[in-house]
Amino acid sequence: MPKFIWNSLMGRAGFFCVSIVLVLITVGSFRVSIPNESNSGDEYAHNNHVRRYHRRYRRRYYRRRYRRRRYYHRRIVIDLSQQRLYAWQGKRLIYSFRISTGKRSTPTPRGRFRIRSKHRYNRMRGRGYDIPNVPYAMYFYRGYAIHGAFWHNRFGTPVSHGCVNLRVHHARRLFRWATHGTSVLVRR
Repeated sequence: MPKFIWNSLMGRAGFFCVSIVLVLITVGSFRVSIPNESNSGDEYAHNNHVRRYHRRYRRRYYRRRYRRRRYYHRRIVIDLSQQRLYAWQGKRLIYSFRISTGKRSTPTPRGRFRIRSKHRYNRMRGRGYDIPNVPYAMYFYRGYAIHGAFWHNRFGTPVSHGCVNLRVHHARRLFRWATHGTSVLVRR
């Protein structure tokens, strides 16, 4: 084949590609033996590394990674006897607010809950009340929520119908800080 035809076909890029292919063919022609650790006579001795690889991606591995996120250890503690709300992140106290919980006739439920839904503005209705545009509502159990209250200023005394009332600017801070799934502990 004439030289000018060879140069036009191969060029620098063609020479580079051909040399890579030759190197791969040469390396691929050697036999590689994988040692069998179990000596059980298993014909698929290379499966050991596959099992180790899958063990790393099991469900528990992802749960462990989720626990390490910085907002996972957030919790809200509502103390009914002191009429205070405490927001904790790990062992650090973030917020402490005076609140107004349920009266004796309509008590706030006690127990451990999680924040199920968050609403910037919400309409709250029940027996004897109908309040539109309730700010920063975070529902934790059925119709019970932590929310801002602009219609009264008696924080520190139980006056609500079971919800946890906060000042509006305190409710805004708590609403921005808390996430879906944040635990809520209501205790006496």
